[in-house]
Amino acid sequence: MNFLVSVSTYAVPVVLFIIVCSALLNRQESFDQFTHGATQGFRVVVSILPTLIGLMVATGVLRASGALDGLAALLTPLVGRLHFPAALVPMALVKLVSSSAATSLLLDVFKEYGPDSFEGFLASVIMSSTETIFYTMAVYFASVKISKTRFTLAGALFATLVGVIASTLIVSWM
Repeated sequence: MNFLVSVSTYAVPVVLFIIVCSALLNRQESFDQFTHGATQGFRVVVSILPTLIGLMVATGVLRASGALDGLAALLTPLVGRLHFPAALVPMALVKLVSSSAATSLLLDVFKEYGPDSFEGFLASVIMSSTETIFYTMAVYFASVKISKTRFTLAGALFATLVGVIASTLIVSWM
């Protein structure tokens, strides 16, 4: 465990040091490249801002309307048979759209069950093993103007399902 703590402590500074040294050895203007990249990044942020606002509003509407709780109630009998806590269904569904909203639901799970409970531990593992599919697709596909997503959504939803199942099995085993 100490090894992982050491690696995580020094990873970012080492990578930054390597980048700066590489730029100096290749006689490149690293600050100019940094500012140029930051400018391009800012343009991308401005171009995807409407998509981000739409996703945030949609997530807020889902939570405030009770639709999320209704969907969770519908899925409760199914997930009960699969030994998946019904309390985590809203978080798993919201995680598809918004990591921030899912984090707030994670904190609700922590308040109700505790972070060291089965539900708290499983919620934490699920949060780290799944992706905000709709957010990611909307942002990245909008930024490069891809309109035909083909099998991306189906593959991403399947990967999320596998992540949730694997998380449940691993946490149950531990």
